[in-house]
Parts: sequence; C-alpha cells; structure tokens
Amino acid sequence: MERRTIDPRPGWQQTVEEQGLIYPLTRYPDDSLRPYWDESAYYVFSLPEVEALEEVVEELHRMCLVAADHIVTADRFADLGITEPRVAELVAEAWHRRAELPSVYGRFDLCYDGTGPAKLLEYNADTPTSLVEAASPQWFWMEDRFPGADQWNSLHERLVAAWKKQGALLPPGSPLYFAHSAADELGEDLMTVAYLKETAEQAGLDTDWISMEEIGWDPLSGRFVDNQLRFIRSCFKLYPWEWLTADRFAGHVLDTLDNGGGTGSTLWIEPAWKMLLSNKALLAILWELYPDHPNLLPAYLDGPRELARTKGYVAKPLLGREGAGVSVHEPGAAPVLRVEEPCCYQELAPLPDFDGNRVVLGAWVVEDESAGLGIRESSGLITDEYARFLPHVIL
Repeated sequence: MERRTIDPRPGWQQTVEEQGLIYPLTRYPDDSLRPYWDESAYYVFSLPEVEALEEVVEELHRMCLVAADHIVTADRFADLGITEPRVAELVAEAWHRRAELPSVYGRFDLCYDGTGPAKLLEYNADTPTSLVEAASPQWFWMEDRFPGADQWNSLHERLVAAWKKQGALLPPGSPLYFAHSAADELGEDLMTVAYLKETAEQAGLDTDWISMEEIGWDPLSGRFVDNQLRFIRSCFKLYPWEWLTADRFAGHVLDTLDNGGGTGSTLWIEPAWKMLLSNKALLAILWELYPDHPNLLPAYLDGPRELARTKGYVAKPLLGREGAGVSVHEPGAAPVLRVEEPCCYQELAPLPDFDGNRVVLGAWVVEDESAGLGIRESSGLITDEYARFLPHVIL
C-alpha cells in the first residue's frame, strides 16, 4: 500500500459529475469549497495484498453474522439499545426469516497501512454511502490514467447480479421503490439511491422512486402509498432503521412489516435484521465471541476498562454516523463514561498517516462476498463529513 501524487485530469469536476458524483466538492465551515473527490493523489496496492484483504473482509462478514445470531438467541437486544419489545421481536423474526428477505450490501471501515493485519473499525450494513464514487468514477479514473491496470472493484456487476438473484423474493405485480430523504442537501443520498435503482433496472426489475417524506399512509386500506395512492409493496430505503422505528409512522411500519411471511404489506430493504450489524455494540460482542482475533480491536460496552491506561480508546455512540459524537482518549487519561448516550469503547487505533493524511479503507460487501474498495482521507483521527475520497489502483 502506497500513496502517490499525480496531476488531476483537466476538467475532472465535470467528468465525475457526469459519472454520477454530483457532490465533488465539500463546503467547509469557513464557507470555502474544497475537493471531496480528490484525484491529486491515489493509492497503489499489490494483487496479493488485495486478495488477502478480500479474505479478511469475507471472514469479518461471517463473524458478524455469527454475532447477529448470538444477539438474537441470547436476547441481547438491550445491549444495542433496542428496548422496545415489539421492535426486538420483529428484528428477531427478520433474522430467522433472512433467507426470504432481500439484502444487498454493506461497508466495513478498516484501519490498514500495508504492514500489519487490517483492523475492523465499524460495519455499516444498513445505510452505507460513498457507493457511487467507489463503483463508478474511480473505475473510469483508472481507465483514463492507468489503462490495462486493475482495481479492487466489482461493485457494479455484483450489484446487478444480486438484484437478479433476489428479485424472486420481491412481491409480484408492483414496482420496487427506491427512497431517499429529501432532507439530504448535498445530493449524496439521492445519487446513491439513483445508482442502486439503475443497477436494479439493469437486472430487469420494475422500479420507481420516491422520497421518504412523500410516502403516505392510507388509513382506509392500512397501507403505505405513493403520491398517486398506489400501494408501496416493496421499498429500498436509504433511511436508518432506528429512525424508521421511532418516527411518528413507526407504529404503521411495525404493523405492516413484511418479514417474508406474507402477512405484512411492505417489504423494506435493507431488512430489519440489519439493525444488528449497523450498531457499534456489535464491535464489543465480536470481541467477546472472538477475543484476540487479529482483525478485531478490543471493545466494551460498560466502559474503557484497561484501554484507558494501555492503548487509549475511542468512545463511539452506538448509532453514530460520519464520526458524529465520537471522542478520542489518549492512554493514561482518566476514563470517561458517556452517560448522555450509550457508547461502545473501542481501543484507539490511530489511522495510518500518509504525508499528513489519515486514511481509512471502506471495503464493500455485496450479499456475502467482497466487492470493492473506497478510500477516504481526513486531516484528523476521526473520519468525518470533511473527509476526501481518493481512487486506487492495483499495479
């Protein structure tokens, strides 16, 4: 793994926008615009290195499924902050019926510098973004800059294949809706949903789209409907389950949830059991089940324990995203328990520093297989909304 600098292509911004990345710039607090898509540098990997990382990702995914089963069978929903009995019951049902429920993708965030084992930072298996840039613009960048080279990137073909395979699980006679929140001002959610919709269409599925805010409730039929009052029988939503089960329509969601048994009215993708994998408590449960695993970091739910005096720790809200609410604690400092919200306390693993840039690898899984890589850089230890996306190549 190596970081190399390169001159950006002339007209790069227009190029990547035409390829679906309509948010190539990030606005900073000082109102300046700086590249989010950053092709002034790139990362190089060897083929054996990528093959080894692919094996790590698929092993981590298998371990996460074992952990999910443990949460359900041992009734550890409270550790995830799932305290509503009905929600826990429906998540458990979705887990037991998972073979009947479409499930598409997820993203592991890994700490890796090319010299030691990759370490799992977290897993977002419910609403992961940065998909568009990983699947499309960086592939075309490679073809422009390094024709004949390769890339850890089979995202597009694997997504199309996944929709073809799982299309049989969708309710017949109605389109698969793709929904994003209109509150997204950057367009990232919109374009992620649009890209996934495109892959589903290439798989031959009938699709439509809608914003979450446009989804209506018909009290006469007891169904969710679109803005033309058509039943929404199945819907891919880029909208977290913890919101879906807590907003003012949560009761209707639970009443009409189709968990594969055919008794409900709306099939949601990703399915409800993904709540088990997109919660930072998963990190602590993995460490319980696989202590000292080379690709895991020590993590606990009741406090930092020995980490406060040894390696230091990071306190992560169980449901935080893009670094929100994360705090870093160096070794030797007095341990601090976060009482305002439940957290996972994970060993501090400083992100690798390449010329002052802190890097995290976003490794994608489609269904149960490794499918690609997206790389984000930040200036500090926390990868937040000001991170940059850099392409990579296998040479």
